[in-house]
Amino acid sequence: MGKMILKGILLAATIFGMNAAMAEEAILKPFVLASKGAGTVAEKTEQTKAALTAAGFTVVGDYSPYADAEIVIVTNDELKKNAAESEHGGFGAIQRVSITKVKDEVQVSYTNPVYMANVYRMKGDLSNVSAALAKALGRVEEFGAKGMTAEKARRYHYMFGMEYFNEPSLLAEYASYEEAAKAVDEKLTTNKNGVTKVYRVDVPGKQESVFGVAMKGATENEKYMDDKFIMSEIDFHDIKSTAHLPYEVLVSGNKVYALYARFRIAIDFPDLSMMGKNSFMNIMKSPDAIRDVLQKTVQK
Repeated sequence: MGKMILKGILLAATIFGMNAAMAEEAILKPFVLASKGAGTVAEKTEQTKAALTAAGFTVVGDYSPYADAEIVIVTNDELKKNAAESEHGGFGAIQRVSITKVKDEVQVSYTNPVYMANVYRMKGDLSNVSAALAKALGRVEEFGAKGMTAEKARRYHYMFGMEYFNEPSLLAEYASYEEAAKAVDEKLTTNKNGVTKVYRVDVPGKQESVFGVAMKGATENEKYMDDKFIMSEIDFHDIKSTAHLPYEVLVSGNKVYALYARFRIAIDFPDLSMMGKNSFMNIMKSPDAIRDVLQKTVQK
């Protein structure tokens, strides 16, 4: 009887230990709500920029995709260092902070650095960047999805047959990195095809630069590449995921890439249903529309 009791205790301890380990495995979500309350978008944007600068971040660009929404893009030395040590790490060289008015309050949110580090398969997990953003802006809760573990995030794709992080769209190829970076910068600056430059960050010690791009469709036929249209279909919850924008173009070596939209949109909206109201079906044409307009914009 004593042996049976002992075995029972050991089994219970093992199960408890397994459950505790599972509970300790962090569940990551795409965004962090920093604060919400009274104020205006303009006031909160200035306060946010000041707080970020004081915390050692550099503001590299800002973007207002539609009324009552502002996005501030930042980087710092740790983000750039981690990008330099990671394959196609330029995609994770920045963080996006959004200020969005929703009814009578203003929400300040930002991309979750640890989540981004994992979905972009980066060398470091950016936990220090996460702590710095939380200290500067606040941290109420993570949001944007039911969430996933770091292991799942590193091998994430939306569903069978859809792209992974290491399957980006090749948009263009030039003779050298220098030629590619110069050409992409110029083409985005000239506001061609409704695609415009929001920011540029060069990854130190590496032939890699990431560009943030705003996309605006001028006609009904071009709406599927339009930032405002896409967000009107998929960003429908009470807490807004405005920091999904802007999209990125990456110059790496002599090649120009963009993450295919079935990955790039899905990592920020992984729980979005495939069909029905506010679903991927409503933006079914967007992945190809985004790839095509970016390719047309940056090609030689």
